[in-house]
Amino acid sequence: MPSAYSAHARLVETARAKPEIWRLLLGLALIAVLVSVSNLVFFTVIAGLGPEEWAQELLQGNTPIALLLLLASFGFIILGVAVAARQLQHRSLRSIFGQRSLVAAQFLKVLKALLILGAVGVLLPPYGLGDSLSKNLPFSTWLLLLPVSVLVVLIQTSAEEVLFRGYIQQALAARFQSPVVWMGVPSVLFAAGHYTPELAGENAILFVLWAFVFGMLASDLTARSGTLGPAIALHFFNNIIALLFVSLPDNLSGLALFSLPFDASDAEQLRPWLVVDLAVMFVCWLAARLALRR
Repeated sequence: MPSAYSAHARLVETARAKPEIWRLLLGLALIAVLVSVSNLVFFTVIAGLGPEEWAQELLQGNTPIALLLLLASFGFIILGVAVAARQLQHRSLRSIFGQRSLVAAQFLKVLKALLILGAVGVLLPPYGLGDSLSKNLPFSTWLLLLPVSVLVVLIQTSAEEVLFRGYIQQALAARFQSPVVWMGVPSVLFAAGHYTPELAGENAILFVLWAFVFGMLASDLTARSGTLGPAIALHFFNNIIALLFVSLPDNLSGLALFSLPFDASDAEQLRPWLVVDLAVMFVCWLAARLALRR
């Protein structure tokens, strides 16, 4: 293992007591069942409270309440990971996150660096991609919802990091020495979860590649820092922009202040944005690494 990843070895310490791959696979099956059942009950109850079209709105997240509920439901993933880790590897959820004080300190340090970077980016000239942004929510409504919107985005991003950079990555690292395995496999799985050809059309593969690169960068930050704090901060910052500030209009747009004037399947319009977004993601990763050195 590279010396830069020595902190990751300490993070994985508690997973090494029970490193068998069957435990990971059974744990993932248990998580899938718990999340599926929880979501089925949750959304069945919620859908029953509204009109017939309400169920479809919940899945698309194109209204404020629908997206709030959808993002909050990611908390079931955290619950599933906690149960699977405890039952199959005798690990606590806290051990997956890393040392509590260090998680919080690193999260805040990286988030502060990314917020400064974002503020600087706002002052830069526009790249001239596409048409003007469309107003999605009235500013007063957006501002009123902002505190709870930030909270549910934090739940959603934390849940994904706990599952992919936490439970899966650490279980694989307990069994395999090569970062190619314990960084690559979770990133492939994370990317596969972003494959939505029914929404993105011919852009679907580009979203998958974007998610894979993001997964590798988040894995790297986790391995360098020894906690999930920096990866959660990077993911949180990215999704705050994508869900609360500027979103695509056809899916998960319910909490955004603005929306892009084209949808996810528009190859000609979207691809230049994805290229810029990929470059910005690398800059954010570098900023996070610099912040961790301070």
